[in-house]
Amino acid sequence: MRRHLITGGAGFIGANLVRALRARGDAVLVVDDLSRGRREHLAESTGPEVQLIVADASETDSLRRAVGDARIDEVWHLAANSDIPAGVADLRVDLRHTFLTTAATLEVMRDVGAKVLHFASTSAVYGDFGERVASEDSGPLEPISNYGAMKLASEAQIRAACESFVERANVFRFANVVGVPATHGVILDFVRKLKASPGVLEVLGDGTQKKPYLHVGELVEAMLFVADRAQGRFNVVNIGPEDDGITVREIAEIVVGAFAPEAEIRYGREPRGWVGDVPRFRYALERLRALGWRSEASSHSAIQLAVREIGQQEGWTTCRP
Repeated sequence: MRRHLITGGAGFIGANLVRALRARGDAVLVVDDLSRGRREHLAESTGPEVQLIVADASETDSLRRAVGDARIDEVWHLAANSDIPAGVADLRVDLRHTFLTTAATLEVMRDVGAKVLHFASTSAVYGDFGERVASEDSGPLEPISNYGAMKLASEAQIRAACESFVERANVFRFANVVGVPATHGVILDFVRKLKASPGVLEVLGDGTQKKPYLHVGELVEAMLFVADRAQGRFNVVNIGPEDDGITVREIAEIVVGAFAPEAEIRYGREPRGWVGDVPRFRYALERLRALGWRSEASSHSAIQLAVREIGQQEGWTTCRP
C-alpha cells in the first residue's frame, strides 16, 4: 500500500483523485482548508485509509503539523486559487493560494523525506498563443493572469527542487476540466444563472472563445497513467482531448437546450470574457501520446456529460438530451 498526500484533496479534481487512489488500494492523507473543497466531496472515499485534515497549505507550519510523522510516498499538489478574476483583482490571492502552497509543500516534502511530487499546473502558463499550437517546449511562456503566472513560478520552483531533494516531479498542464463535484467553471455558472433567471442567460464575452475541455474522470486517469510511466526526473506533460475544443456559444446552447429551451442567450461584445481569459487555445499532445494515453471523449461529449452531472448536482429535476 502506497501512502499519498494530496493538498487541496477535498476539491473538484482532488475528490476524484482520492477515489481513484483508494480504488487502487492506496492510503490518502488529504489537507484542505475547505475554502472551496467540502467534506462531503470525500463521502464516497470514507474509511481508515482516507484522512482529512483541515489546514492552510500556504502556511508551512500549518501543513507540517497536518502531515505530522506520517509516512508519505507520493505528494499530489492540487491546492490553488481557482478563481482567476479574483486573482486579477488582488495580487495576494494567487501569491498565497497558488504559489505559497507550492513553497510550503516542497518544504514539508523535504522535512518528511517524500521524494515524488505530482503537480497540477495549467494551460494558463502559456498565455495567449492565438492560433498557434502550444507544446511543452513552446516559448516564451507569457501568462496573462496572475493564476497562470503563479503556476509557472511554481513549476520553476519545483524544477529547482529536483536538483536537491525531489527525485521525480510530474507537471500536468491540463486544459479546462469539467464534471462533478463542480465548484467553479463555465457550466456551473450557466446552470446557476439559468436557475436564478430561467428566461435569459447572460454570457461573458461574445461566445467565440474556443478551448479544449476534458472530463475530470479522464483527467485523473491520465495523471495516474503519466505518474506510472514517465521516467524523467522532471516531466512536463500537456493533458487534453483529441480535438481543438468547443466554443462558449456551443456550451451556452447545450446548457439552455438541456434546462430552459425557451431562454434567450445574450452575449457580450468582447472576444475575451474577463481580464486574464485566453479566447482561443490549441494543445500539442504528442508527449502524452508517446507515453501511450489518449482521451476517448471529445470536448463536445465531455461538456454534454458534465452538463447532465452538474444539473443534477444543482437540483434540476429534468435534463433534456
